[in-house]
Amino acid sequence: MTSSKILNAVIPLVADLAQELPERERLRRLLAALRTLLPADAVALLRLNGEWLEPVAIDGLVPDTLGRRFKVAEHPRLAQLLAAGQAMRFAPDSPLPDPYDGLITTPGELHVHDCMGCVLQTGGLAWGLLTLDALEPNRFADDNALELLQAFSNLAAATVATAERVQQLSHAARSATAPSPRNASADRSRQILGTSPAIRQLQSSIALVAASDLCVLITGETGTGKELVAQAVHAQSPRAAQPLVSINCAALPDNLVESELFGHVRGAFTGALSERRGKFEQAQHGTLFLDEVGELSLSVQAKLLRVLQSGQLQRLGSDREHQVDVRVIAATNRDLPAEVQAGRMRADFYHRLCVYPVVVPPLRLRDSDTLVLAGCFLEENRARLQLGGLRLDAAAQAALLRYPWPGNVRELEHCISRAVLKALSRTRGQRKDSAKPRMLSIGEEDLWDGAAAAPLPPGHQATGLIATLPTAEVAEGPAASADTPGLRAQVERYERQLLSASLARHHGNWAAAARELQLDRANLQRLAKRLGVERH
Repeated sequence: MTSSKILNAVIPLVADLAQELPERERLRRLLAALRTLLPADAVALLRLNGEWLEPVAIDGLVPDTLGRRFKVAEHPRLAQLLAAGQAMRFAPDSPLPDPYDGLITTPGELHVHDCMGCVLQTGGLAWGLLTLDALEPNRFADDNALELLQAFSNLAAATVATAERVQQLSHAARSATAPSPRNASADRSRQILGTSPAIRQLQSSIALVAASDLCVLITGETGTGKELVAQAVHAQSPRAAQPLVSINCAALPDNLVESELFGHVRGAFTGALSERRGKFEQAQHGTLFLDEVGELSLSVQAKLLRVLQSGQLQRLGSDREHQVDVRVIAATNRDLPAEVQAGRMRADFYHRLCVYPVVVPPLRLRDSDTLVLAGCFLEENRARLQLGGLRLDAAAQAALLRYPWPGNVRELEHCISRAVLKALSRTRGQRKDSAKPRMLSIGEEDLWDGAAAAPLPPGHQATGLIATLPTAEVAEGPAASADTPGLRAQVERYERQLLSASLARHHGNWAAAARELQLDRANLQRLAKRLGVERH
């Protein structure tokens, strides 16, 4: 390789170190430069977070790779790269499984045949890995390849250090009191993943409000991940070292809500054999998360209002006052202003909760985040079922992107879990032995065939928004023309037809229509308003 080619690749990166660039763009340029120097089909930058390696930038890999989390102990190649401490290359005939098998976008062979990588170090500690993969054997056989990669790793380490420093300064500028991030938790699969504008706006709102002590009201459709948002607010707050206590208000009988929230004394009611602290006292100096807060009765709302205003509470059956210092985060999928108008929620309680509202966007507004999340769930299932590799074929990727996901992230998670089991069963049926396949590919038929989109009896109309779009329109589609509506317009038209038909069948009864369509009534009414469906 000529020195001029090396200089042409490296000089712009050195100049970028002095520029204020978004992290994603800075890292994208880094990987693009590396691919001009070494003949890789795919490169990836992974950050070490506890016992997990998390992809932060990729080039040449399918989008769902960004959602995967690689546990070092489960991936021997990654573990060896970390242990080596310097650039190393694996033999093309190495029997060790490669974590990127089936994930490279180049058409052809699914399995990686040449692999190399190196550790990136910042401050004398391992920051993560830089990996290169090729589908052809001996692609990295050049004697200078390892030396070049090792030299490039120093520039890569400076780039990631600069990106992190810029991010830290940005957070510090937003709030001088923002705490340092906590250590990674053991469960790396439960994070707010995605890079869409909607999710970046959500993450900015979390970072902004987390440093304060304001009450936060998290709203959003069922399955969007409101509890994850609450956990993120707590983790980024000054109270992060203190407990986060959660309670599902909808799961408690009315006669136990007060005892759970405020505690009770011995003899307060039948079965109260000893004194007990409630959730507020358990969360002292920390955070209390009230999930499904819209389900609380008016009487409990009144007592909660007093605690929110003064920090004072009384245990059930006691006259003694207890002072608590607790930050409250609440979540609901209900339309609380409508609940206030209907008299089911106190206006003063609502306004006390809604000091800082945070809206969690539905999955249909998050663009390609669907594939990132799918990657996370695929890796979970791969580890749980001890499979060699899991991938989505092109048709499955397209199907995930065009589906509107009325059940949001939770529906996607369940869809992927079903698809993996069905694909595994189908593959075993095609094999003569019972061994697990080295690479399991998930097709569109695995996603939708069966429980997710069961065939309807002849003459029967679809009864839920989880029914797929008409097969003919999805598979082939009408001939493209200037008058052909876009995908979003066609999805909305189909939703409008389903909703109107359901309301007509139930003579305008919104509760009955919501049950049939498997939606919360408030969500259904908001959807109807957005689609322009008139109230019957």
